[in-house]
Amino acid sequence: MLLVALLYLGGGAWDLWRAHHPPPELRDASVATPSAAPVRAPANAGTAPAGSFHPLQLNRASAGELDALPGIGPVLAHRIVEHRQRYGPFRSVAELRAVRGIGPSLLSRLEGRLAADSL
Repeated sequence: MLLVALLYLGGGAWDLWRAHHPPPELRDASVATPSAAPVRAPANAGTAPAGSFHPLQLNRASAGELDALPGIGPVLAHRIVEHRQRYGPFRSVAELRAVRGIGPSLLSRLEGRLAADSL
C-alpha cells in the first residue's frame, strides 16, 4: 500500500514538474506562437491541404496522445481519460479544470492545442 501511495505521489510530482518545465523544443515553439503551434495532423491527412493542422480532439484522444501535450504527463493523461469515462465527454476544453492537477495556467498553455468535439 505504501508503494502505491509513493508511486501516486511521484507521478503527481512528475506532472507538476513537466507542467513548469516543458522540453526545449516545445518551450521554444510555445514562446513564439502558443496558440498556432501544431499539435496533431488529422486522421485523413492525405485529404487535408499541406501544412494544415487541427487541434487534438479531447473526447477521442488516448492517454498516450494526451501525454504528448506540453505539461501533461502519463498520470495526468490517465486522470483525463478516467474523468471522461466516468462523467462522459467534455463539452468544452475549459471543463478540464474539473480534473485534479489542471489549473488555469496549464489550461492556458493547452489553448489552441485541444478541441472538445461532440461524439
